[in-house]
Amino acid sequence: MAKISEETRLHFNECIQPYKDKVNQTLEKEKTMRNAMHEGDIGLEYKKLLLCEDMIYVASLYMAQNSLSLKLMEVKNNDALNEARKMLYKAIIYLEEIVTSVIDCQYSELNECHEAIKSINIVKRYLIIRKLGLAIQILKDAFGDNSKWKWSFVELEGRFATVAKNLIDMKAAGADFFDPRSEDYETTVTYVRMIQKLLEKAANGYRDRYELSTRRIDDMRNAIKYLVALRRVYIVLGRNNEAEETKKKAMVWKDKMDADQKKGLSN
Repeated sequence: MAKISEETRLHFNECIQPYKDKVNQTLEKEKTMRNAMHEGDIGLEYKKLLLCEDMIYVASLYMAQNSLSLKLMEVKNNDALNEARKMLYKAIIYLEEIVTSVIDCQYSELNECHEAIKSINIVKRYLIIRKLGLAIQILKDAFGDNSKWKWSFVELEGRFATVAKNLIDMKAAGADFFDPRSEDYETTVTYVRMIQKLLEKAANGYRDRYELSTRRIDDMRNAIKYLVALRRVYIVLGRNNEAEETKKKAMVWKDKMDADQKKGLSN
């Protein structure tokens, strides 16, 4: 790699300063909002959704700094990418605070959570999830396949799949999904289909991490939980064949996990 001149470094630092300023301004705004927020406040969940969007925005600013680094100095800015990763985790945590981080919960367990955000329509929820998913994918691509964070993205994408699922009222979605007359029909169909893909991807991701990296039993347990969550979606949609196939797959994976434990192949 060619040596980077001092002039190039100075130019790069000048170019990224506006991005740094926006990062600092947004994080200061977050700090102010957090200090003014208290459990039980009216509109608390809506404020957390706004903070989630702010964290996605900050992550995009860090990723823009990396893009400038690649353009001007032809080197990846791993520090900026790592900060972006932290911001996306924060975005997910804000959503977890609203709708929990439980992977395979009964939909009725989320009734109280959904009641608190009933004024936020499904279009708004879907757009937030779309932005977050896109940011995660851009960051993953920026790190590359050989990054040391490769397996950590399994957790990031898994937690993202969980909040994407929990943010939607599946009972209402199950009705709107089959009603073209509903004003939420198109968004619901797109959103629910996305959730199916995310849950399947999360299940396979944790299974792969277990098999190829960690051999940690909790990874395999999470893989199974995501299959159970996917099966619940199929049941709501009346897709009984897919639900049964997913149940069988979960049982096969559990048998494999139990067998590995007996052999002492997992932690």
